[in-house]
Amino acid sequence: MSASGGTKAIVAALGANLAIAVAKFVAFLFSGSSSMLAESVHSVADSGNQALLLVGGKKAKREATPEHPFGYGRERYIYAFLVSIVLFSVGGMFALYEGYEKIKHPHELEHWYWPVGVLVFAIIAEGFSFRTAIKESNTLRGRRSWKEFVRHAKAPELPVVLLEDLGALVGLVLALGGVGLALLTGDSVWDGIGTLCIGILLIMIALVLAAETKSLLLGESAGAEERQKIEAAVVDGDTVTRIIHMRTLHLGPEELLVAAKIAVQHDDTATEIAAAIDAAESRIREAVPIARVIYLEPDIYSEAEAAKGPDPEASPGGPTPHPADH
Repeated sequence: MSASGGTKAIVAALGANLAIAVAKFVAFLFSGSSSMLAESVHSVADSGNQALLLVGGKKAKREATPEHPFGYGRERYIYAFLVSIVLFSVGGMFALYEGYEKIKHPHELEHWYWPVGVLVFAIIAEGFSFRTAIKESNTLRGRRSWKEFVRHAKAPELPVVLLEDLGALVGLVLALGGVGLALLTGDSVWDGIGTLCIGILLIMIALVLAAETKSLLLGESAGAEERQKIEAAVVDGDTVTRIIHMRTLHLGPEELLVAAKIAVQHDDTATEIAAAIDAAESRIREAVPIARVIYLEPDIYSEAEAAKGPDPEASPGGPTPHPADH
């Protein structure tokens, strides 16, 4: 996985979650706290999620094959989507069930110092993991807000780890609040309420992750900055006079497909056009290194044709011609 995949953040989160999961489960066995059981399952699910991200990163490195000529870069999107499913089903739904059961059948907390101690330890450990994820993300985020970074990042791993760590920290605070209120009031229903809140939080995060990774799976274009660089690199003002239309598609976080119809001079020879296309491809790769697959189609620009606007039937997703039309 490339550096932008956030391997360091994933490994840090995996180590923290494994240690925390064991500690939380031990605290549950001693105290009987449903919040601790929900949180232990949450940490186990998070550990599995980080393992999925690492597996996805490794599978994405496979070389292209005749069956998959554009490679396996989207494996990272698929595994990130699986993370959202695991977080929703294993983490969120289990917490909702456990919280409901605890409210319906409350029982007194035992050895309260176990869950409190473990929760404090977990908050510190998750804080270090979250700090690592923030540090890794800042190198890619630039001037974008955190919301924009999560919504528009092409590499899914860092947004996933960020949201997981954020959810873990908020969940730990909710669990600590539930346990604390149960101890102060003597009513363990508060422990169940805290567990329900954890479940709702996890489901909300899972839905956000699912929506963002679904968009990546469907195929997103290059960002505005990359598109501007590509457009500037294509036109040389001599043989290539303009871009008639262009489309880009992410084949993976660090692999971009560029397809464009370019206008050339009507009296240029085939040799001159071929040389101009080769030069344009080189300029594109220099300007945007992740542009790995480039298709440039030469054409003669016509103002009359351009005035008609784009042909919807020639566009991906456009209307399919009716069989009777042929």
